[in-house]
Amino acid sequence: MIVLGLILLLLGFLLKISILWTLGIVLLVVGAVLFLLGSTGRAVGGRRHYW
Repeated sequence: MIVLGLILLLLGFLLKISILWTLGIVLLVVGAVLFLLGSTGRAVGGRRHYW
């Protein structure tokens, strides 16, 4: 999810499409939160870890 967010950020920046920029930021934040919750051992969505 973090990688997809980075790709959308780059595409939005290079192609000047603001919706891709916004979606990239949202995916980066959600991916970072899921990564942090998963790395602390807290079960996220029924999983012990989140890749």
